[in-house]
Amino acid sequence: MQYSWKAGSIVVALLIVLASCSPFQKLQKKGTDVEKYNAAVNYFKKGDWYRAGLLFEEIIPILKGSTESELAQFYRAYTEYHQGNYQLSSFHFKQFYETFARSDYAQEAMYMYALSLYKDTPNYNLDQSNTVTAISALQDFVNTFPSSPFSKECTTMIMDLRQKVEKKAYEKAELYYRTSAANIANFRSAVVTISNFQREFPSSEYNERLAYLKVDAQYNLAKNSFEDKRKERFGEVLSFYQSFVDKYPNSKYVRQAERFFADSQKQLEEIKQKENEKKQTPGQAPGKVTTATTASN
Repeated sequence: MQYSWKAGSIVVALLIVLASCSPFQKLQKKGTDVEKYNAAVNYFKKGDWYRAGLLFEEIIPILKGSTESELAQFYRAYTEYHQGNYQLSSFHFKQFYETFARSDYAQEAMYMYALSLYKDTPNYNLDQSNTVTAISALQDFVNTFPSSPFSKECTTMIMDLRQKVEKKAYEKAELYYRTSAANIANFRSAVVTISNFQREFPSSEYNERLAYLKVDAQYNLAKNSFEDKRKERFGEVLSFYQSFVDKYPNSKYVRQAERFFADSQKQLEEIKQKENEKKQTPGQAPGKVTTATTASN
């Protein structure tokens, strides 16, 4: 009975080994380059991206310089794309159109490079460096192939990504503003960030609120500044306020902005008065000049 159990175990183990050695694994181990290439193309056409990708990866170095090399590299890039490996697909599509610039597939490869980058962009609340790269790639494609059937789709994707970058920039400005109470330097950062936003996104729906926040942040920055900075900074409050009301005269934020404007004017008048007082000799009435004073000048 003990012997039969061992024999049965050996048979089961052999069956497992034989079953695990699939036709695909046999092809990988013993197949010729031609067999692997043909199998890779067949797997690709069936939508078996994983197996097709493995085979293409193995035989592409061997195919270098052959007529099959171009199609193998093009298909290999697609296998990564269809598996959601967008960083790899963008790399391989870019490598393809740079290597095979005259290929019939070059235009499509350049588009797929940009599309892969688009697919790999993060949510708006994360770092948008990849998004900026994707926008650049999509714009390059439109500029290179303006009549391409892909151009319209690229333009739509560019608009989508710009909205993502815009929202991220808006959130950054808001963050500086919200944290300014804990860190006074953030009032200045908020003003700078808002100014950059207004230049980059002049038609944004966020500009009305940001224009108001710019007045608010500059006012609070001026209020918390050292004496030698207050005059210049309160002056900028007046300038920012004027730009705000000129562009958004009916804004819901106008009334509060007017308060910042009025107090800034008051602060500037007090500063001017102090400056005039400092011009006078201590203890001397304005307009009178003593003989000693005249002699000293």
